[in-house]
Amino acid sequence: MSKLLWKSLLISPAVLGVTLVASTVGVRAADSANLPIADTQTATPEVQFDGVAEIKVSEEIAVNPEQLTPASLEVKPEAQPTLAQAVPATPNDAEILNQINDYSREGGNSSGQVTSVGQLRDVSPGDWAFEALRSLVERYGCIAGYPDGTFRGNRALTRYEFAAGLNSCLNQIERLIDTGGLPDGELETLRRLIQEFEAELATLGARVDNLEGRVAFLEDNQFSTTTKLRGEVIFALTDEFNSDFDNNTVFQNRVRLELNTSFTGQDRLVTRLAAGNAELLNTGAGFESTQTFNIGDTDPDNDVVVDWLAYYFTFGSSKVYLAGAGGIHSDYVPTLNPYFEDYDGGNGALSAFASESPIYRIGGGGGAAVSLGAGPLERVLGPSTLTIGYLAGPGADNPGEDFGIFNGEYAALAQLNFNLGDRIAIGATYVHGYHNAGSAIFDIGGGGASAPDFGDGIVGTVLANNPGSFGVGDRVPTVTNSYGVQAALRLSENISISGYGAYTDAILIGRGGSEIWTYGAGVAFADLGKEGNVLGIFGGVQPYAGNIDTPSANFRRSNDELPWHVEAFYKYQLTDNISFTPGVIWLMNPNQNNGNEDAVIGTLRTTFTF
Repeated sequence: MSKLLWKSLLISPAVLGVTLVASTVGVRAADSANLPIADTQTATPEVQFDGVAEIKVSEEIAVNPEQLTPASLEVKPEAQPTLAQAVPATPNDAEILNQINDYSREGGNSSGQVTSVGQLRDVSPGDWAFEALRSLVERYGCIAGYPDGTFRGNRALTRYEFAAGLNSCLNQIERLIDTGGLPDGELETLRRLIQEFEAELATLGARVDNLEGRVAFLEDNQFSTTTKLRGEVIFALTDEFNSDFDNNTVFQNRVRLELNTSFTGQDRLVTRLAAGNAELLNTGAGFESTQTFNIGDTDPDNDVVVDWLAYYFTFGSSKVYLAGAGGIHSDYVPTLNPYFEDYDGGNGALSAFASESPIYRIGGGGGAAVSLGAGPLERVLGPSTLTIGYLAGPGADNPGEDFGIFNGEYAALAQLNFNLGDRIAIGATYVHGYHNAGSAIFDIGGGGASAPDFGDGIVGTVLANNPGSFGVGDRVPTVTNSYGVQAALRLSENISISGYGAYTDAILIGRGGSEIWTYGAGVAFADLGKEGNVLGIFGGVQPYAGNIDTPSANFRRSNDELPWHVEAFYKYQLTDNISFTPGVIWLMNPNQNNGNEDAVIGTLRTTFTF
């Protein structure tokens, strides 16, 4: 009793904090049709439900793998003017310095630098200089930098903006001078313009010089011309507070370093290194207590491994995914679980169950997938995509018997996604899998928590992951056919509801069969209390065996033994790169046994991204 009391006191501040925030901060209703938030991360650019449907949501709730982006950006500074400038007497240095400072601020990006239009020193369309530059532009075509290809001669220009246009014309006319092709009258106009805008041209030249210097420094010191590094570090303080199992409060970690390489600007090679020491708490459950940072545990010594190697590229209008190692279905197909899904990262739900439908946990490893546009369906369903994929593992690299790409474990997926209006996304999924004797069904290719007796599972009860373990001696291989549906509904700019359900027909080869069920739903409140924050509440039933039929024994689940899962978390975005997430997970009837005590897990998770 003393241990339970102490642990209750330990977690009470986190629970109280979530309660206070949820009860005192109102949720902003939205008139906008777009849902901002938060990858990578407190900024709130709009993104879209990708894959099939085009529901616009925040960056955190993107439901497909990251968009392919170039690994590097080429900066092309405008050439510095080299025309010899014949000007009369130069103003004093102090005056020039003041002008340069004024015009330097004028060209900046901060809207806070001026409080009214009257503070800007403009060159209006009625000024002689404006008309002179317009004449040069029309005669020599020396400005083509505006997006619409025009001079925009119907509005005033700031003096700094005007000087940029003049500088472009100077570069063009310099080439004409070399060939003797410039009339005398034009030279006089140029001298007068150069004299009038001497300070602005000097500022522009200084900025170009500075930009060229910075670009040269970056090119000389960059890690790679094709590769960018992203990282995530999770610190987690966690414990179980209700059952009689002997758990201590533990401090665990996981590190991911991801190298993203692009060769064409339309592709991405992902090489991810990972290390972690996060072990499952002892709760009497099967794999129901798995938290996202438990996935990828590399043993207590934090050994570094390559846990994901994949390549994305486009082929016509299709997107192609190749996995060399560590591939999972959510890498390439939308899971439709906004705010809860973070691809087992540290900014979504705490548990593996709440982050995505367990149907995506069936199989993993090496393989390929392609996402196709389903054009003929768009007239009925709106923007749609059809995705198919095949992943083999563990042992996809093993040439031995019962292993390899086609002779070992595998999972083949097909999913159709579509939109209903601009607020609802729906996905229908089918997964066919083969699992060697003793392997867990929901194992993402053997990458789950350590449990040598029943394989490496991610979610669900022991019987759901290995129904052949019931009432038999030796385990047998299992063939599974799984059917699932997922949906996401955006109620407003800041409120999202999502849910899923899945059914698995498991065939125990030569020994019978089993039915496995799971379902869940959640509601997320974005920007609650601060931009980038998320309050998430999720509930459902983890994968469980509804029945098992074998020649030697039969199993039937009773209605009071469903393995219920209830979870609440509050992600507080401390800075752009640091988030802090307290949360509670309540597991009822662990391992689908009402004789087991409920488990209550408290977690304080801190996530660093860079």
